[in-house]
Amino acid sequence: MAIEHYISDLLYRYNCVVVPNFGAFLTQKTAARINDTTNTFFAPSKSIAFNEQLITNDGLLVSHIAQLEKITFETALLKIEGITKKWSQKLNAGEKLNIPRIGMLWTNTENKVQFQPSTDVNYLTSSFGLSSFNAIPVTREVLKEEVVALEEDIPFIISPEKRETTSFRPYLKYAAILLLALSTGLTAYRFYEKSSINEQIVRQDAQKEVTKQIQEATFFNTAPLELPKVTIDATASVAKNSARHHIVAGAFRIKANADRKIAALQQKGYNAAYYGTNAYGLHMVTYDRHSNAQEALNALREIKKTQSPDAWLLSEK
Repeated sequence: MAIEHYISDLLYRYNCVVVPNFGAFLTQKTAARINDTTNTFFAPSKSIAFNEQLITNDGLLVSHIAQLEKITFETALLKIEGITKKWSQKLNAGEKLNIPRIGMLWTNTENKVQFQPSTDVNYLTSSFGLSSFNAIPVTREVLKEEVVALEEDIPFIISPEKRETTSFRPYLKYAAILLLALSTGLTAYRFYEKSSINEQIVRQDAQKEVTKQIQEATFFNTAPLELPKVTIDATASVAKNSARHHIVAGAFRIKANADRKIAALQQKGYNAAYYGTNAYGLHMVTYDRHSNAQEALNALREIKKTQSPDAWLLSEK
C-alpha cells in the first residue's frame, strides 16, 4: 500500500496531515510572486513543511485509507505503522527518503530530519491550471527616435545671455530654491505623518486579528516544535472512565468562553464537556467522547458535515 498517494490527496483539502509515529506534513498558502532576475511569474501556491514532533494519530489519514481500501481502522493503522517503520529505518541508516509528489527527507550530521518540498505539484486548488511563465522585457525606443529626428531637422543654437548688473534675478532664483525646499519638506512631513497614522491603524487591526485567532485557537506553524502532552485540569468535567476518544470542538483562552461553548453544544443535544487545558493554557471543549474508535470516527464525520469542519479527534493511549 502506497500511503504517499493518500497523503497527497489530503494535502489538497487540509493544512495538516499527520502520519502516525512518523511526523506531519503541513501546508501554508503563499502569494503570487515574480523573480526579478529571470522575469518569471509564479501563481499562488501552498508551501509544504515537515514537523517530526507531530506524531500523535488524529484519525484523519487512517480513516481516509480505511474508507478507500474498505478495511477496518485498526488494519489501516497497522499497515501505516509498518510502512513508517521502514521509512524511519532508512533515515536512521543515513539514506535519503524520496516521497513522490511531496518531497525528500534526510538526516543531517546532528541527526535532525531535514525536508526539501517537491515543486511538481501545486496543492492550492484555486490555482489549478496556472503554471509559471517567463516574460520578455519590453524596450521602447519610440521617444528616443523622435528626439533624434527633431534634432536633425531643427538644430539647437545656444547663445550667451547678457546679464544686467542691477537685475534681481539671482535673488529670485535663491528665493525660488528656498520656497521649493520648504514646500518639499512640508510635503514630506505630511506624508510621514500620514504613513505613521496608517501604520498605527494597521498594527491595531493586526493585533485584533491575532487576538481573534487565539480565541478561536487556530494555529499553524511550519517550524518543528516541542509539543508536550495535554495537561488535564483537576476540575475538569470529563468523566474518568474508559472513553479514550474525544471529539474536540475548540480551545479558548478565556474559561468563560469555553463554558458558553459547552452550554451551546448541550442545548443542541451533545454530551459536551470541559476536557482541560493544553500546553498553551487554552481551555479545550469536546462534543462527546467514546470508548470505541470506529464509533468516534462515525460521530466525527457527522459533526464535520453538520456542525463544524474544524472538529478533530483526540485519542488517548
